Amino acid sequence: MRRYRLARMSPVIRVLTVVLLILPAAFLAGMLTGRNEFVGPFVVISAIYAWVWFRFRPGAFVIHPDVLEVVWPLKRREVSRQSILSVRQVDAKTLRTEIGWGARVGVGGLWGGFGWLWTKRRGVVQMYISRTDQFVWIERGHERPWLVTRERPDEFVHELSPIRSSAAQ
Repeated sequence: MRRYRLARMSPVIRVLTVVLLILPAAFLAGMLTGRNEFVGPFVVISAIYAWVWFRFRPGAFVIHPDVLEVVWPLKRREVSRQSILSVRQVDAKTLRTEIGWGARVGVGGLWGGFGWLWTKRRGVVQMYISRTDQFVWIERGHERPWLVTRERPDEFVHELSPIRSSAAQ
């Protein structure tokens, strides 16, 4: 079993996250000065941010002999390794060439991009990214492909490779 955390945020995503985190802090500061009209927005934004952290942003991918387990603070998902046809690293330029333009459906900006990426050439892609580089593309045949950013991407690709999994059996 190997555990890989979500990759550290790239500078662009880190700046965007800091800017977005200023918003609830500003509403909290307003509340502390006695402005009750900031209570509602503070509660709503804080609830959304907590939902993103606990349900959208995965903390780790765990590679087991027969499954890839995705771990969030409040849920887990297992993907059969037999459903994985290929795993490879992709740079941003190659990714853009292969998928065309896309539109995110889900979370974008706060700690990364999580959810679906609708793409011109590949349709819907499952996306769990915290960087704008070092992408890992997981091809799943009839299932949606996945686009992820993991710590130690070279090692992650090597460990998850279908060739490696069939050799280990």
